[in-house]
Order: sequence, then C-alpha cells, then structure tokens
Amino acid sequence: MPIYEYQCRGCGNEFELLILKTSPTPACPSCRSEDIEQLLSGFAVNSDGISQARLKAARRKLASSSRVKDQKVAEAEYIKKEREEHGGS
Repeated sequence: MPIYEYQCRGCGNEFELLILKTSPTPACPSCRSEDIEQLLSGFAVNSDGISQARLKAARRKLASSSRVKDQKVAEAEYIKKEREEHGGS
C-alpha cells in the first residue's frame, strides 16, 4: 500500500497519508488545506546480509568503545598511583 509524505504549503505541517485509488483528494490534517506538496520519500532495504553487517559493525563499535574506556580508567589509576608515590603533587 502506498504511503506518501506531504508538506502543507499553508501551515508547513509534514505528514504521511495512505493513498488508494478510492481515496479523496489529500488535504492537510492540521489546517485542511489541499495546497500540499508531495515530498520525496526515502526507503529502507533490509536483508539477512545487511542485518548481519549492521550487527557486526555495532559489535565492533561496542568493543572499541569498551577498550577506550578501559584504557582511560587504567591511565587515571596510573596517574593517581604516581601522585600518591611522589607526595601528592
């Protein structure tokens, strides 16, 4: 079923409508103006390969951020220990 995106030229409201052959002339749900512009819609493509690639990328990003966090904690502990050993200055 085709769902289209529109923007009202009168009030600027952006909205989506399901348009069928039997649908009346589309109008803005906010101000009821029929002076609307159909917008270009993006679409999403999904497949098992794409899903697996996204999951792999997310896992890589999580692992990378965990390593960075661990490194920062280790550096902070090292600096604290060095300050304690050298008289807190």
